[in-house]
Amino acid sequence: MSESSDASSLEETAPTHTRSQIIKDLKNIKVKDLKINANAAQPDPVKDPLQSLNRPIYSFNDMLDRNFLRPVAVQYREKTPEDVRGSYRQFRKNLGEPWNAVNQLIQGRPGRAAKTLGRFTINTLTTLGLADPASRLGLPTEEENFGVTLGYYGVPSGPFLMLPFFGPSTLRDGFGLAVDAQARPQKYVMDDQEGLYWSSNMLQAVDTRAQYLDLDQTLQGDQYAMIRDLYLQRKAFQIAEKKGDSADVSFIDDDSEYTPDENQNP
Repeated sequence: MSESSDASSLEETAPTHTRSQIIKDLKNIKVKDLKINANAAQPDPVKDPLQSLNRPIYSFNDMLDRNFLRPVAVQYREKTPEDVRGSYRQFRKNLGEPWNAVNQLIQGRPGRAAKTLGRFTINTLTTLGLADPASRLGLPTEEENFGVTLGYYGVPSGPFLMLPFFGPSTLRDGFGLAVDAQARPQKYVMDDQEGLYWSSNMLQAVDTRAQYLDLDQTLQGDQYAMIRDLYLQRKAFQIAEKKGDSADVSFIDDDSEYTPDENQNP
């Protein structure tokens, strides 16, 4: 799989397994970086006081992935053309741009919000959101969520949480997830069609999982600790980056890029 759009899928409130959720959040990463961090990840009672609760939830999510989500994702990737998957993914991402702009306004960044709305307008009017000509015009996406916005204003993350179905989070990000769920346009467009709404969310979860089938082999050792540490590190970096303090936060080089092989057997 060699799709540039695969590495920037929208962070939505669909039920997504921990593996694909954390790798989706990390975006640009090399396999060797994942392995190094997996070996370095260690349990920490300070950042993870609820570990005795979180680990069983992780095991539950992992069971769902192995028995349902991954097998469906394998079939989805084999049967659905790459162009169709890419257009679908871009369409969902485009639907999230207005909420990205709202978060940027709340963060006091009206210039960035204007660019985001410009992206949304260009992509919607030219391709109905199925492609991304705005990026070629110098308007790249900058994805947001309310948890990051809270962190931008100094709200502490609270304890790490492993949420059933949704994967890694924190107390702050869990609250942000609930706000994001109410703000996404899909909720209101499909308000009177609950079955269609949840089917759409499930398709998004399967599509996300399909993007990272080739990365399964990198999740070795203490997978729970690895996912937890990478999640917390990435969130700290995202918040610092928006404040202009990213140089003070250590994280995997964002210039690195992992492009999985579409032809590799999952």
